Amino acid sequence: MAIAAAILLALPQSDGHLVYLLGAWPPPLGVALRADGLSAVMIAATAVVISAVAIYAASDFRPAAAARAPAAFWILLLAIWGALNTIFVGGDLFTLYVALELLTFAAVPLVSLDGRSETLQAALRYLLFALLGSVLYLAGTALLYGLYGTLDVVLLSRRANAQPGTLIAAALMTTGLLAKTALVPLHLWLPSAHAGAPATASAILSGLVVKGSFFIIARLWFQLMPALPGFAATQLLGALGAAAIVLGSFVALRQERLKLLIAYSTLAQIGYLFLMFPLALDASDRLEAGDALAGGMLQTITHAMAKAAMFMASGSIYAALGHDRVAGLGGVARALPLSTLAFAFGGIALMGVQPSGASVAKDLLLQAAAEKGQWWWAIVLQAGGIFTAAYVVLVLAHAFAPSPNLIALASPVPRIRDLAPLVLAFGSLLLGLVPFGSYLPAAYDTAPSGLNFAPLSKAIVPVFGGTVLAFLARPGAHSPASPTARLLMRPVCSLREGCIALGDLIEQGNDLLCRWPTASISLLSLAVLFSALMLATV
Repeated sequence: MAIAAAILLALPQSDGHLVYLLGAWPPPLGVALRADGLSAVMIAATAVVISAVAIYAASDFRPAAAARAPAAFWILLLAIWGALNTIFVGGDLFTLYVALELLTFAAVPLVSLDGRSETLQAALRYLLFALLGSVLYLAGTALLYGLYGTLDVVLLSRRANAQPGTLIAAALMTTGLLAKTALVPLHLWLPSAHAGAPATASAILSGLVVKGSFFIIARLWFQLMPALPGFAATQLLGALGAAAIVLGSFVALRQERLKLLIAYSTLAQIGYLFLMFPLALDASDRLEAGDALAGGMLQTITHAMAKAAMFMASGSIYAALGHDRVAGLGGVARALPLSTLAFAFGGIALMGVQPSGASVAKDLLLQAAAEKGQWWWAIVLQAGGIFTAAYVVLVLAHAFAPSPNLIALASPVPRIRDLAPLVLAFGSLLLGLVPFGSYLPAAYDTAPSGLNFAPLSKAIVPVFGGTVLAFLARPGAHSPASPTARLLMRPVCSLREGCIALGDLIEQGNDLLCRWPTASISLLSLAVLFSALMLATV
């Protein structure tokens, strides 16, 4: 935390860049660690999230002489923290590869920390698919080294040109990193891994680990080869993000377990992050570091904090009730008010309600969409807020519903386990007030406005739309009892049947995508498709 604060303080006084040469050897002979504004905010956000998770985990993983899980957890947590910081400051592609592998090999054991057979299967699935992504990334790295004789990002950005070898390498590396980020359709490992792991591990995996590979994609596309991907490849990346939002949100609405619902919401929120790529393309088909990149990074930080808080809150609910069935959450808001409040704050932040970071991110992305004339992404952005509100409202509606019986808590929740996610969620809700202007490539107004009804309307629209969507798309809602009511509600019932049928279709498609043959074919197909689209721009 102290190092993160020191970097934040030092950057504005050093022209926005800090460089440390390992062994005092400059590239290409040596390795350079570089921190810029994006690195600084990601290092700071990671430090905040890991500190909150560590406080939350202190009672679960108290050191004990005969237990291996506590020792393993703290070692793996530090390994993940070190790997993420290396990714954020890594200045050459091989250092990034090593950090990425360290991140994977530290994250996989977290999934199976409890040793159950289903979590071991989820961990093995995660490991194997992540290794396929590593193979593609390493193949692209080797190709670039063979072409240019260096892997330093700054040197490569000056030498790389639009020759076929460079574009194929970029396509391979991008596809490999997408597999590690779990962007649809390469997500077969994420739901079971994030939902099956202990709550503390899920908070780290969903809030931070998937951001490591995403950050490298942003480095590659915005810094190493901003002029190479072209219009078609960026549109494909945005389309995959839009598909993730729709698929992840619909499937989340149909989950019976709270942790699985949050895991699928992560799938949807990952899609949000990739909307910045098409919106950052300027008139000369070059990715510019402006509003879209700033919006994407703000969304990344907000999601890291909010989603970690939501997983920790769900862990407290599970520990207290002995289950996390959404339909069985009635009365939870009264029995566990702080955990419910933490979940609510995190969900509201992700919906894009002011003054959350997601609200500022959404405004920046909408502004970029208007400037670039790409109106279709504005529709996706607005729909994404409604989808997010749908599953947040669904959970809160059950949590605030009265329970027919007095809830008997299986175990009391220590106050510190309530406060850690609550502070983190509240922080994500206020993130839009933090002046990130010195670190992100776009300035935005953080001062609260006076009497202004625009923020209210921005909150009402997604909440109302989400409530309607949750009613229409969630199976199992009660039908009106009386014949008259059924007659009056017939158009609504028909619409609801259509939405549920659409949800069935999307869920079947998700089941198909989560099979090994389909996921493997999708991985290879995307590598070929990205290569073809980039080559077509030459």
